[in-house]
Amino acid sequence: MKRNLPAITLLSGFFFFACEQQQTESAPPEPLQDYYIIGYLTGWKSWEIEDVAADRLTHINYAFVDIVDGEVVSYLPDDPENFAKLQRLREQHPHLKLLVSVGGWTHSKGFSDAALTETSRRRFAQSAVDFLRKYELDGVDLDWEYPAQIGDNNPFRPEDKQNFTLMLQELRRQLNQASGEDDRGADPYLLTIATGANQNYLNHTEMDKAQQYLDFINIMTYDYAGGWIDTTAHHANLYPSTTGKGSAIDSEKGVAQHVAAGIPLEKIVLGVPFYGRSWEEVDTTDRGLHQPAAGAARSYAYHTLVDSMIGQRGFERHWDPDARSPYLWNPESHTFVTFEDTASIRLKAEFVKARGMAGVMFWEYNSDTTGTLLKTLYRELKAH
Repeated sequence: MKRNLPAITLLSGFFFFACEQQQTESAPPEPLQDYYIIGYLTGWKSWEIEDVAADRLTHINYAFVDIVDGEVVSYLPDDPENFAKLQRLREQHPHLKLLVSVGGWTHSKGFSDAALTETSRRRFAQSAVDFLRKYELDGVDLDWEYPAQIGDNNPFRPEDKQNFTLMLQELRRQLNQASGEDDRGADPYLLTIATGANQNYLNHTEMDKAQQYLDFINIMTYDYAGGWIDTTAHHANLYPSTTGKGSAIDSEKGVAQHVAAGIPLEKIVLGVPFYGRSWEEVDTTDRGLHQPAAGAARSYAYHTLVDSMIGQRGFERHWDPDARSPYLWNPESHTFVTFEDTASIRLKAEFVKARGMAGVMFWEYNSDTTGTLLKTLYRELKAH
């Protein structure tokens, strides 16, 4: 795919990052018309209505609910209160769409059984419709990690590949029926999924068939690297590093693979992380980039990086011009951090616009209490 990006984006990005810190708000945001900005909001973190800048969002995906005995169920004690907050938030911002996200890494154990038979798929879909109606939501987002793969020690079957498509087909049928019964008119219930940003995910699904039942598809274009490997790398780079030592996947490649699998670009949403990942006891070669690490690995919310690491305590910000990604390096503690900042977020927004994609989603809202990354996304996607 051609990289249709303005020449200025080839600069280090430091100028963009520095200017972001000095910008202030002026007029209230206007709703986006053409691009989605989808924020995952978790039920296990404390938040209030005033904490959510809904005027900069088009959709909120509430994460997560579980599957028990083949049905969609809530499992967090604060879920009813949180759904009530979301309803009040939508009253204040009528453009906002509220979806419930089913599954995730630790709650995907019920998917394979729920998708197994026509009867189980019908039961699952009906429970999803009932859940939407109970909490007055606008749609359901499935985050099955992963069909026909073990994920977090999940039950799985080879036939998950076909059954996932059939599950989406039944969900679409029942959601359409419920939309008519509930007089939603031109605002039918939504059906979306989160997908892995790699060919292995696509090999275990039928995205060319499945996409016809979906309103849009959120690619998890992040977590390419982390504590599960003992070598540092970017975890959400837009393009590959020319060193060839980094991850085998990058966001451009992940999108291209989804298109090759039969998904229209206008249905694809690019995922960005509002958090970083670190390694300790890193080899000092090349400022720790793509080097072995012997120490602990951690993850950090973006606001934590701003508060205590970026430009502080010996941490230096660097820019990989090939990967279009920033990173932090501490030459004293030998700590390497991969993360997103305003420079890389801008480039990803440009990438989405240049290719005619649906928009951007991010994980997760409360990982940036500064609001800086969301403001950047909104400003860049609104400017068209």
